[in-house]
Amino acid sequence: MTEPSRFRQHSSHWGAFRARRGVDGAIEIEPFVDDPEPSALLGNIAASLDHPARLRRPMVRKGWLENGPGPDMRRGRDSYIEIDWDAALDLTARELIRLGARPDMADADTLPGAHVFGGSYGWASAGRFHHAQSQLHRFLNTSFGGYVAGVDTYSSAAGTVILSMVWGNSLKLNRDHPYLAELATDTELLISFGGLPLRNTAISPGGNSQHSVRQALEDAAARGCGFASISPIADDMDALPGLSRLTPRPGTDVALMLGMAHHLHTTGRADRAYLDHYTTGYDRFVGYLTGETDGVAKTADWAAAICDVPADEITALAERASKLRTLINVTYSLQRAENGEQPIWMALTLSAMLGRCGEAGAGFCYGLGSIGNIGKPPLEVPLPTLPPGKNRVCDFIPCARIAELLLHPGKSYTYMGETRHYADIRLVYWAGGNPFHHHQDLTRLTDAFARPDTIIVHDSVGTATANHADIIFPTTVTAEREDIGAGGNDPFLIAMEQLAAPYGEARDDFEIFAGLAERIGCGAAFSEGLDSNGWLKRIYAVTQQALTAQGLPAPDYGTFRQGMVLSLPTRDTDGDIRRFHSDPVAHPLKTPSGRIEIFSERVAAAGLPGHPAWIAPLEWLGASSAAEHPFQLVANQPASRLHSQLDFGATSLGSKNAGREVARLNPADAASLGISDGDVIRIWNGRGATLASALLSDAIRSGVVQLATGAWYAPIDLAGSGRTCVNGNPNAVTSDIGASILSQGCAGQLSLVSIERLTSKAPPVVPHVDILRRV
Repeated sequence: MTEPSRFRQHSSHWGAFRARRGVDGAIEIEPFVDDPEPSALLGNIAASLDHPARLRRPMVRKGWLENGPGPDMRRGRDSYIEIDWDAALDLTARELIRLGARPDMADADTLPGAHVFGGSYGWASAGRFHHAQSQLHRFLNTSFGGYVAGVDTYSSAAGTVILSMVWGNSLKLNRDHPYLAELATDTELLISFGGLPLRNTAISPGGNSQHSVRQALEDAAARGCGFASISPIADDMDALPGLSRLTPRPGTDVALMLGMAHHLHTTGRADRAYLDHYTTGYDRFVGYLTGETDGVAKTADWAAAICDVPADEITALAERASKLRTLINVTYSLQRAENGEQPIWMALTLSAMLGRCGEAGAGFCYGLGSIGNIGKPPLEVPLPTLPPGKNRVCDFIPCARIAELLLHPGKSYTYMGETRHYADIRLVYWAGGNPFHHHQDLTRLTDAFARPDTIIVHDSVGTATANHADIIFPTTVTAEREDIGAGGNDPFLIAMEQLAAPYGEARDDFEIFAGLAERIGCGAAFSEGLDSNGWLKRIYAVTQQALTAQGLPAPDYGTFRQGMVLSLPTRDTDGDIRRFHSDPVAHPLKTPSGRIEIFSERVAAAGLPGHPAWIAPLEWLGASSAAEHPFQLVANQPASRLHSQLDFGATSLGSKNAGREVARLNPADAASLGISDGDVIRIWNGRGATLASALLSDAIRSGVVQLATGAWYAPIDLAGSGRTCVNGNPNAVTSDIGASILSQGCAGQLSLVSIERLTSKAPPVVPHVDILRRV
C-alpha cells in the first residue's frame, strides 16, 4: 500500500492549512493549529486540483482563429480549439506586437498601452509572488509601457472615495486601529449598519490565519456590551446577549441615521465641544437636518416613513447611543448601492455628533464585518511584494465601469469632481479574475466584451469570462506552486509548499508572461534573469531584513522554504485616529481642513450635496418603479465560497439545491406568490432573469429576496423569459450604473425585481465543466 505523503504547509484567503495526499489519492486538509475558528471554505480546496472544469491546454476561440482579430458578437457563444503551448505563445506574441508591444518601451513617446485594459482583480491567490494581477501589470508595463488601469474596488469604492475626501485614507485608518481588541474590552454599544456578518470575516486578501471576530463579539457580550444590528436580513448578525435588531427597507439607512441625528441635535445631546474641535461644517449640515435649507425637518417621524422603522425605536437608539461608549460601524454592503457614499459619510457624522471618538472602543469604523483582518493590529514589517514596474499610461477607470469603457470610447464621465473620457480599448488582458462574477447587468457586459479586437484570459478553469476570450492560457492553482503567503494585519508569513503537480499542461502566470516577453523581445526586462524561485528569494529578503533589523528571528530563505510559519511583529501604536484626537493641529487628518469634514467643498464642487444627505435611489421599495417590480433583491456575499471561486467545491455545492443557487424570501411573501420551499423561482426585471431555488426564511424582511453572488453565469434563451441564467447568478438582473457622479462605484447590492414560481419544467443547471464550449 502506498504511504500517504507528508503534510505540507499552505495558505488561502480564508485561512492557513496543511495538506497531503492520502493513500487513496484524495487530499487531506488540516486547519492551521493557531486558528480558533477555521473557515468552512477549506472544504472547497480539494476540488480545485482535478475538477473536470480545469483547463489542460491553451485554447483559441474558433471564430478568432478563422477570421482574425476584431469586434465579434460570437464571444460567449463560440467554441474553442486546443493548441500546443509554442503555437499559443507564438500566436499571442504576434497579436501583441501587432497591437504595439515592443522591447523599447522605455524610450517610446507614444504608448500603445493607452489602448490596453489590464484587467484582473487580485483574488486568484494568497501568495505574494504568484499574484496574477501583479504579474499582469508587470508584463504590460514592460511590453506596452503601461495600460489603462482600474482604480478602487467593487467591494468598497463609494465608501473609500468619500472617506478619502472627508476623513482620510480609510484603508490606513482602519488597518492602523485595533477595533477588535477595543470592542472586546471597552465598547459599551456597537451599532452596526449592515449587521456584522461573520461569513464575510472568514476572508481577507492574502490570508486570515486567525479568525477572531466571533471571539471579540463574545468577549464584549460577556462584559455587558450591547449590540444593535441594522439590516433587512436578521442573520446578518448572530444572536448575542444584548442584541437588538432594526430592519429598515434596504437602502434607507441614511434616513434612519438622519432621524437619530435630528433627535441628538434638538435634544442637546450632540457633543458640540467635540464637533467644534475635531470637525468642520457641522452648522451647514444642521441647516439641512432641521429643514432650514429645504423646508423638510429630518425628524424621526420623517425617517420612519422612509425606512419603515418606528420613530420611537429610532429615537430610543439615539438616546442609548448618547449615553454609552458607542462604536458605529458600517459594512461595505451599504455603499454598494446608488448614492453609496451617503451612508458612510452620515455614519461618520453621527459618530462625531456622539463625541468620544478618541476614546478606546468608541467612534467610527468602516468595514468591520466585511473582511476578516479589519480591526486587528497592524504589522511592524513590510511584506514581500513583486515590483510591478512603472505604468506610464496615466489613464484609468473606476473599476466597476468596465462595460462603459468598452461600449463608449471617448464618452465623458466624472470621477471625484474631474471630467474624464473613456479610452478606445483594442486589447483586454485578464489574468486571475472573473468579471462575469462580480460585474453587473451581464447581458450588457456580454455586449461590451464583443467590442475589442482581442481578449486574452489566464484561468485555471473554464469560467464565463474564459468563455468570452479569444485566447485562453491554462494556469496552475495555488496548490500547484510554491509561494509566500501573507496578508495585511495577519501576523504570519507562511511558506506555501507545492501540494500537487500541475493539472494537465497548466503553467504559472509568471512562466506564461516570461515566454511572451521573450518572444516580444523584452524578456530580460520582465524576468530580470530570475526564475520563480529567484524572485521568491528576492522578495522574501525584504521582510527578512526588516526582521533582522529588529533583532527578531529571520531564517534564510532555504530554511524558511521548508514549510515554516514565521511570526511577524505587530505594531503597538495609537494609530492616526488616536494621534489626531490627541492633537488635531499637530496630527491633522489628510483632508483639506485637517479635520473630519461634515461639509466638504470638494464634494459640493463635484455636484453632490456638500454634506451627508438622503438622496432617494431610483430602485428602492419607495420608488414608483416598485409598482412594476415590487421586490428588493439583495445580492450579497456568499457564505460558502470566496466570490465565485471554487463554486464546484464541496462547501459551495452543499449550499445549493440540486446544483442551483438558493434565494431566500419571507414566508408571507412566498405564500402570496404560491411559492414553497424548493420551488424553482424566476427573478427578473427589464435587464434579464435568473432562476433560483426558493428557501423560505423568517430572517428576510418582507419585500426582500436575498440571492448571494457567485453562481457561474450560464445564460440560455428561455421561452417566455428571454436571456436567463439557469444557475442563479444575480448579476443577470443587477444594475450597471455608478453609485454616483463622485465615485462611479459598484451599485450592484440592491435592485428592484419581480418574482414568480416557474410553472413550466425548469431547465437543468449548466455544470461547471460545460460553461466553456470546447471542441
